[in-house]
Amino acid sequence: MKFLKGLLLIAVLFSSCTGDYTPKPRAYFRIEFPEKKYQNYQSDCPYRFEYPVYAEILPDNRPDAKPCWIDVAYPQFNGRLHLSYQAISSRKQFDQLVEDAHTFAFKHTVKATAIDEARINYPNKNVYGIYYTIEGNTASSVQFFLTDSSKNYLRGALYFNEQPKIDSIRPVLDFIKKDIDVMIKSFEWKK
Repeated sequence: MKFLKGLLLIAVLFSSCTGDYTPKPRAYFRIEFPEKKYQNYQSDCPYRFEYPVYAEILPDNRPDAKPCWIDVAYPQFNGRLHLSYQAISSRKQFDQLVEDAHTFAFKHTVKATAIDEARINYPNKNVYGIYYTIEGNTASSVQFFLTDSSKNYLRGALYFNEQPKIDSIRPVLDFIKKDIDVMIKSFEWKK
């Protein structure tokens, strides 16, 4: 009986072995992107812009949040574009806000492979600023600020609630960057 069980075990082991095993490469899930459609964001805040219909506008609930600080949340992509508004009361304050935006963007230098700056300039709408593209495995890949240079300042930073792996988030990042471009191009200060 033991002999038969041993023979059966050996037969099963040899029959399950095949010589054509190929390891599969690591892959990521296929991401279904929604159709690009936009809606207007309007509130009591001194600004307005267009944002995607598949995103949600949420109040910033952090303890240090101020009025008109909001998040454009992308729940299907586990990401948020944090927008923080500040009224400008002096030239010194304005200069400090611009310097802070530069400092926040360049804090990613340790992990960034490149940081590019692009000027935002819409004089007909009195909207100016800088757009920072941060390449590499950084916590934030996009940061920017918008201002009218005298009364209003808005800073934006995109974060994903994932460990930064640029290879895995690149398709989503490219998709959301187009939404941010629409937001900036449609952005207006209220009179």
